[in-house]
Amino acid sequence: MGVAAWLNGKGTAAPESARPVLDLSGPTLSTAFKTLAQGCEELGGIERYVEALKLKSELFKDTLDDGKTGALTLDGLMSLCTFMATVRRRIAPYLDPKGLVGIRAAIEHLLDGSGDTTTTDRRVAAFCKAFPNDKDHRFVRDLAAEVLHNVDPERYPLMNRWVWDANTNTGAIREIWFGDNVDHMTIPVADDYATYLMLREELAQFLTQNGVFRDVLWYGDLLTAQVYANYIAAQGGTYLRADFTSAEDTMLHTRRILGLDGVKPHSARTRLKAIDGEAFVLDDTKLLS
Repeated sequence: MGVAAWLNGKGTAAPESARPVLDLSGPTLSTAFKTLAQGCEELGGIERYVEALKLKSELFKDTLDDGKTGALTLDGLMSLCTFMATVRRRIAPYLDPKGLVGIRAAIEHLLDGSGDTTTTDRRVAAFCKAFPNDKDHRFVRDLAAEVLHNVDPERYPLMNRWVWDANTNTGAIREIWFGDNVDHMTIPVADDYATYLMLREELAQFLTQNGVFRDVLWYGDLLTAQVYANYIAAQGGTYLRADFTSAEDTMLHTRRILGLDGVKPHSARTRLKAIDGEAFVLDDTKLLS
């Protein structure tokens, strides 16, 4: 089975006519991979980060998979939000019984029929339409992306706005796009399922060429986050300051992007806050302690 087929989760790849072309920079990817490997060594190596991403996915599966969404509690939702960096900053107005009803219904519809990836873009669009379309609700698309990816990571690649947002022409794809004038061009790709799947395929090929043969999916997530983290660091931590404040170590932006900083060190208190400003306390901090 080819890489593209394996990554699509069911042994089938998208038709060639539907496959977008991503012109990615090999040297930029190499730099990001080197930075990732070196940075992870300070905290136990890349494998520790891979295991953290796996555990995050298991948390989502345990909470939402196999029809469990209907039983989603407020504490359960808040536990998930702890590990979604761009979501936890804006979702506070929905962290009450009334808000839970709406989010629970939206997630149920999002996951209904999730075995058919041809409906992905339609289901994500419907999920977003269940909420107001304004800057305070930009987190909604990221919530949909996080749910799909973490509940079914083999079938659904990372599709967050920081990976690629065609409306603003920003994201990791822009930072690894090959060209002499990338800062002054509009990247000609859509932010749809086909694009994200193709990105994961390209990254998988890069990683296998560089000696990564296990957990390629999770290494790809880390590499994507590192690409964008490098961009944030190059901007002096000012870009997206509302979501990712300045870093003191080389991996802090990467951890924040992936939500791995959700639990504050040596504490059950999390970075998720309710509408009154109180921090949510996670009962089980074993996930990323």
